[in-house]
Formats: sequence, structure tokens, C-alpha cells
Amino acid sequence: MNGMAATGKRDMPRALPGNLVLIAVLLLAAALLLALHDDAWWMAAPRPLRWWLAAGVAVAYLGFCAGFLSRRRAATVTSTQAGDTPPVLLAWASQTGFARLLAERSATMLQEGSPGAPVLSLPLESVDAELLARSRRALFIVSTTGEGDPPDHALAFLRRTMSQSPALAGLEYALLALGDREYHDFCAFGRQLDGWLRAHGARPLFDRIEVDNADQAMLRHWQYEVGRIGGLDALPDWTPPAYEPWRLQARTRVNEGSPGAPVFDLALVPVDGPLPEWTAGDIAEVGPRNPPRQVQALLDALALSPDARVATGRGEESLPVLLSRMRLPDAATVRGLTAQQLADRLQPLPHREYSIASIPGEGRVRLLVRRMAHADGTPGLGSGWLCDHAAPGDSIDLRLRRNPGFHPSPAALPLVLIGNGTGIAGLRAHLLARIAAGARDNWLLFGERSPDHDRFYGEEIGRWQAEGWLQRLDLGFSRAPLDPAYVQHRLSAAAGALHEWVGNGASILVCGNAMGMAPAVDAALAAILGEEGRDALRAAGRYRRDVY
Repeated sequence: MNGMAATGKRDMPRALPGNLVLIAVLLLAAALLLALHDDAWWMAAPRPLRWWLAAGVAVAYLGFCAGFLSRRRAATVTSTQAGDTPPVLLAWASQTGFARLLAERSATMLQEGSPGAPVLSLPLESVDAELLARSRRALFIVSTTGEGDPPDHALAFLRRTMSQSPALAGLEYALLALGDREYHDFCAFGRQLDGWLRAHGARPLFDRIEVDNADQAMLRHWQYEVGRIGGLDALPDWTPPAYEPWRLQARTRVNEGSPGAPVFDLALVPVDGPLPEWTAGDIAEVGPRNPPRQVQALLDALALSPDARVATGRGEESLPVLLSRMRLPDAATVRGLTAQQLADRLQPLPHREYSIASIPGEGRVRLLVRRMAHADGTPGLGSGWLCDHAAPGDSIDLRLRRNPGFHPSPAALPLVLIGNGTGIAGLRAHLLARIAAGARDNWLLFGERSPDHDRFYGEEIGRWQAEGWLQRLDLGFSRAPLDPAYVQHRLSAAAGALHEWVGNGASILVCGNAMGMAPAVDAALAAILGEEGRDALRAAGRYRRDVY
């Protein structure tokens, strides 16, 4: 089966409302038959009813059924339209029950992220074109079965709704496709649904996530993205990664004087053992730590000794060390507990994801991290740990995750790389891999704020251009005193060259911000190549993105 090989009951189609109507019709027929019999026609029969009374009962029951069904339909419409904010539509198509389970977890996350926010969770066959057209945000979790087919219960959606052409320009969506790579048509239904949504104007919040046989890393990636949509900052992972200890070897700020937030180049190496292998485009999952002052504040509030030792899954360790990587509870909810009782109730912090900026040949993992800040000015959980609290030489919890949707294209063909901000990290890794493979047909388009302060990896890029590894370089700076521009403006200005490169077989890789840059670049590509041309590149695997 080209779907999830997970335990769980097979999803059953909902009972058809028409069954109730059928019962009413049968009752009415029975009433008419009853009128033909003056004597008892079964053993111990009650006194014969007059036919008109029995018919009246049946008609009344039919009216009740119709009213019941009407109320059910009205309740669905009300839940969709109630409140000032339309609900997030969460639709699932599941053959074994796994997609439905993930949908339930995703719905819970969205509701926890914004308490009281409406979420409308439905099996896919209950979603029609009208509901999609009036929805503003939707999440789809769909399995593929057999040789590229949707789950049985979703066939109605495929035949009825996907045969229509609704206007979905007002819909933003995310899609999780579940499948099995042993089948030729891996995630075929998820890909088909994704293409249909895009073709009718819906805008993806991030690129489709494909999961092979319940791959835990990709499921964590989905949870990370859903948490970002819901505004969650501290939700434990469904499947916490098995981190390895890495050492922060060096950290350097690379944009002194920039009008933007500080950006740091970090180098990390394993504490023990050889450097693992990874591919350009892969991701580093980092286990963050709480600031030491917050840990100490909790210990003080609970009158617990910083020297306390507790038993954990890693063996015995100090309570402050454990607290540093756990969600810190409100002191009032745990006051009076012993150190061990407190330790037993803690939940781990969620991981953070960063594009890897290096290749294994450099002998270390390099990350480019911007220090993010909350509304009150305090640093973000992951960037605060990496940029402020961890010191060179400290141990960092880290795990490498494959990201096959952003792996390199064939070195023999040209490559166009487009990005902004810290997205240059993922593009740098691809350029290094191309150079190592001897590929010179490379074109980089990059945008940032200041031409004087935000030229990340500027010396390297200049050297690669001088040595012929970069055939073309287009830079756009939004705060430049002369000719300010974003990267999508540079792309539009080079429309003729892009046509030529694509005609010569070039692939396009995009890395950077999902909210501003990525949609603007996507629109520019559609304007230059035509929507069909852009979509054909995507379908052929020649247009890939790593956006966040």
C-alpha cells in the first residue's frame, strides 16, 4: 500500500444521511400495507391502527429526519462562518487512520497556539469547492494508496470537487503527503492535490512535505511548521529527535552596523566520533536551552538547591542542566515538589531548524543564524541560545536531518540560486557542492538590507565569481541609497536571461523567507515563464524551495 504502514483502525466512511430517509419511506409503506388488513397479521398484534394515523406517524418521522439533517447542515455552515475569524480548515484523507491521527494532533496544536481559535476538521470527502473558496487557511493531510490513488473515502472529493475549477486566490494552505517510496507513484495523490490547489490560485504557506513510511524527521518538520502557523513557541515535539552532542567551535557576527537584527556565522563539530555525512540542502535540528537566569529564577522561587541531582533519561544529572533544556513551568503549579518530582513532570523544549551552510568537505557544520526577538525584546528560544547564551566550547544538542526536497540537481545542468537574508546559508552549501563537482554554470541572485553591512559570505562569493564558478551574480539591497531593490526585482529585470537558462535545462533553487521573499519570487517566476511554465518546472523537480 502506498500509504502509512501504521497501526490504527481503518477509517470507515460516515453513515449516509440517506439511511434515515429510507427508514421513513419504509415506515410509510408499512402504514399503507397496514390499511389493507382489518385483522391481526402477526402473532400478538396490537389493535389495528387506522391507515391515516399510521401514515401520519411516518410522515411526521420523515419531517423529523429532514429537520435533523437540516440542523446538521446548518451546524456545519455555522461553525464555518461563526466569529470574526474564519476557522482553519483541516482536511484529512486516511486509509489506515494515521493521517486522521496527525490531523487531530495538528488541530490540537492550532487551538493551543491561539486559544479559542476555530478549527474545522473534516474528512476530505466532506470538503467541497464552496467551502474551499470561502476558507482563508487550510491544512491538508492526505495518504496515497495502491498505485497512486487516494484513500477509498476520498474518491468522491477527487471525482466531484477536483473536477471543478473554483477560484481559490483567497486560500493559503499547507499540505502533508504520506506515502511509501517502494511504490512508483510515491505520494501521487498528495502531489496531485497540491498541483490542483496551486492551479486554481491557492497559495502554499510552505512547500509540500512528503513523508516516507512515517519518517519521524519529516513529521517533526510538519509539526514545526504547524507550530509556526499557530504562533507556538514551546510545544514538545511529537517525536523528539535523538540529539548528538556537538561543540560550538566558533561564532562570529557578520553584519556589524546593519539596520537589521544581528546575524552570526557558527561552526560546530561533533564532540565524539567522526563527522557524519550530509548533502547540500539538508537541515540541522538544534535542541535549544533556556537562559541561565530563567533557570535560576525558577530554582529560587521553588527554594530548590542548584546542586540537586535527579534521575533522567540520560542518567543522573544536575537539576539546573535538566531545566535548561525543558519547558519551565509556572512556579505556582509545582511549588512543594521535590527536585525529582519536578524532574519527572518536565517536558522537553521543541527543536529549531536551520539550513546547513557547509558541505562535509569543510570538516564542520556551519549555520547562519539571525538573532530573533519577541515583542518585549527578549531573544527567541533557538537564536537566543545559539547567539547569546552558548559560549564557544559549549556542547550543543544537534541532529542532522535529510531534506530530499532541496537536494542538488544534476551537476551537468545549469543552476539558478535565489534567496534573501540567512537563506544564503542553504545556497552557499549548494554552490560549494557544485564547485566540488566542477560545475560552473551557476547564477546567484541574493537580496538583503544594506550593501555596506549585509554581504554575507561576500569575500567568498567575490572570489568564486572571479574564478569563474559564478557565471552571473545579481544583488539587491532594500536600503541601498542608490537603486534600492529586493531580490524579486533583480529577477524580473533579468527575465530574458532566465528564459535562456531555463531553456538550457537549468533548475531553480530558492531559500529564505516564506512570508515575503518566497511568494514574491514565485509570482515573478510566473510572470516571466508563465504559470504553466513555472508549474512544469516544479512538476519536473527543477523548481525547489527551502523557505521558513
